[in-house]
Amino acid sequence: MTTPPTPGPSGIDELVDRARAGLDRLSAPRARDAAAEGALLVDIRYAALRERDGVIPGALIVERNELEWRLDPSGSHRVREASGHDLRVVVICDEGYASSLAAESLRRLGLHRATDLDGGFQAWRAAGLPVVPGPGTAARPAVES
Repeated sequence: MTTPPTPGPSGIDELVDRARAGLDRLSAPRARDAAAEGALLVDIRYAALRERDGVIPGALIVERNELEWRLDPSGSHRVREASGHDLRVVVICDEGYASSLAAESLRRLGLHRATDLDGGFQAWRAAGLPVVPGPGTAARPAVES
């Protein structure tokens, strides 16, 4: 006799809540401090948002659909920064929702110190922390009104 599967989350909000329950989410100032202490900030926002809003200096840009491939320390497609399973990773999305799910996924890969930025890039910017123009913004002509 087989046992029925364990019920999953009832929707995206519950899924995000479950992911966050296992994370020590960081405020923007704490994320800045973690980076200063060697944590890897990973920006998973899509290109249009980076171009529109800018990027955090020093953050590694990894598209969400490549995150696990690039950060798995034992993977053949990893970036050089993926130095080991003890690496402290702070995942950053736009508002701090997708990053919670992404950080949980990294933890399942064995990156047990992975977490995310509470409030995402928008919280970083609102805290007045450094942001530089995103790629492609310098080539845009200024819009005059």
